[in-house]
Amino acid sequence: MKLITAKRLAAALAVGLSMPAHAQALFDGCPSDEILAEFVAFGRTGQMPPNLGRWLNTPDAQYVAPWAAFDNVDYVGICWVSAWLVRTDEGSVLIDTLYGPFVPTLLDNIAKTGTDLADIKYVMMTHGHFDHVAGASALKPLLPNATFIMTQGGWDEAVESAAASQAGPRAWEMIAPERVVADGDTIALGDNDFTVLETPGHTWGTASYLYDVKDGDETYRAITIGGLGLNAIEGPPQVAAFIESLDRVRALTEAQGIGIDVHLTTHGFSNGLDEDRQTLAAREARTLNVLVDPNGLLAQIETLRAGAVERLAIEQDNENIDDK
Repeated sequence: MKLITAKRLAAALAVGLSMPAHAQALFDGCPSDEILAEFVAFGRTGQMPPNLGRWLNTPDAQYVAPWAAFDNVDYVGICWVSAWLVRTDEGSVLIDTLYGPFVPTLLDNIAKTGTDLADIKYVMMTHGHFDHVAGASALKPLLPNATFIMTQGGWDEAVESAAASQAGPRAWEMIAPERVVADGDTIALGDNDFTVLETPGHTWGTASYLYDVKDGDETYRAITIGGLGLNAIEGPPQVAAFIESLDRVRALTEAQGIGIDVHLTTHGFSNGLDEDRQTLAAREARTLNVLVDPNGLLAQIETLRAGAVERLAIEQDNENIDDK
């Protein structure tokens, strides 16, 4: 992670510590550390800060023009939540769907990359939270050749969450489960292979995806980690699973010869993605792509893990109190 402030805030997010909130209603651009601070305040109090709520529901404020992260990968998401379009010589893969008022933005961003919707062959969803899957119902009839993919746990939690939303002011629908994937499954499409890692913790059904990204003559292994926050925890076992998932990703990143070089995150503010976008836009020829940063990923994992260990102790203490 490249922003020192973002590192500190990520740790606070994991354990739910207090951080200062900003009074502004909207951010100037997409600043990672300021956005993280607002989410930390939300996690600490359980009350949505009014300025954050306004920002989350303002499409103009969330807009990010599509940009090329690698020769075969475009960012097509919005400021606070990612969507990645990975192109192969036999079609494209969309990772996550956005939701509600941001689906038109997603579709417009995909069009701006020159991608025909009929060329999208898979939609790989990371987990069942609305911000990652609630766009599926709108996308389904528009993507005639796409198969929607998630783990069984991910499908279950998405369907359950959509059903629960019907009683509230922001109801959303979820498509019926299509292809169920499990840990170690590989989906081949053209010149790329997408490997499924079940990484429970953020939710029980969270999945991460491994795939190749290309930069000139170089090919790197990338990961989209399905969830980084401890904001939907049911108790100590889930936090323990989160730690195990982090350890697994760390081992893969450190593996000689097959290690992970790139983290294309589900939430850009977690690791300074918009700042990296700006650096990449100013990149000089023959210099390394700023997103190729295994050490940054390892540092992010260590920060998250330290926070999760603290959170586990809190959850265990709370469980012990409840048992008395």
